[in-house]
Amino acid sequence: MHKIIRTLLLLFLVAAGVTAWDGFFILPEGQQAVITQFGAPVGKPVAKAGITFKTPFIQVVQYFDKRVLIWNGDPNQIPTNDKTFIYMENTARWRISDPLRFLQAVGSEKRAMSLLDDILDGTVRDLVNKNDLVEIIRSSDWSQDFMASTIQSRDLIVPPTVGRDKISQMVLDEAAKITPQYGIELLDVMFKRVNYIESVRLKVYDRMISERKRIAAEKRSTGEGRKAEILGRVDRELQEITSTANREATEIRGQSDAEATKIYGQAYSSNPEFFAFQKSLESYRNIITKNTSLVLSADSDLFRYLERQRVEK
Repeated sequence: MHKIIRTLLLLFLVAAGVTAWDGFFILPEGQQAVITQFGAPVGKPVAKAGITFKTPFIQVVQYFDKRVLIWNGDPNQIPTNDKTFIYMENTARWRISDPLRFLQAVGSEKRAMSLLDDILDGTVRDLVNKNDLVEIIRSSDWSQDFMASTIQSRDLIVPPTVGRDKISQMVLDEAAKITPQYGIELLDVMFKRVNYIESVRLKVYDRMISERKRIAAEKRSTGEGRKAEILGRVDRELQEITSTANREATEIRGQSDAEATKIYGQAYSSNPEFFAFQKSLESYRNIITKNTSLVLSADSDLFRYLERQRVEK
């Protein structure tokens, strides 16, 4: 009898422990919970971290993230208002603002991502269809002065009237009107990547290459002009230097010739006969070579000089 009572008491304690254990739950930080009973929500959502009590076995806790979540859309091919097809990748931040409504309307984060795909992709497509490409790729605070200083061809510069930032804000405003009914708060939407489709991208690359070649040709033409200008200036300066040097050399030679003439004149004046004789000898030295036969008259100065030298010897 006592053994049966102890067994029943032990079973009662175990059942009481299990019941007590299932009668509360611990809500972690960054989480929020909804208590359901037979699938229906009971009471208000629990958002404060800590220990919370519930009816054991009957009530079930559904946990939801309270932090900011990231949605990344798949790349979509979208035509712009000016009939240019582009690939767009978008991203958004959102959070579960009403877990009770979220549980009732959506149920899980995976389904919420699928729901955001439908809402955001459709909204982005509608607004991209209504705007030209320039509005999608250039920001709202785009500066024409800055771009003009970096792009040579100013006729290609087209300032946006709306801009990428404002369009993404318009997407956020439109989508944020829909998401509250699902217990979702949309925080922001951004265009993560914008690119041309393959066929358009090849045409753009060709146009970019042509533009770069045109700019390179302009640079080369300017360089050739500068080269010709520099070479012309160098030639002119060289001619000026050469002309000045030749003029100074001529002046120096003239002064030297005048000085030499003056010295010759003074020497000639001091002894005219010797000077005349010396000049004759110089002339003979230049005229007479090894194979020269010279015929002199008896009254020539050279003959008398040579005869005198022979006698003296």
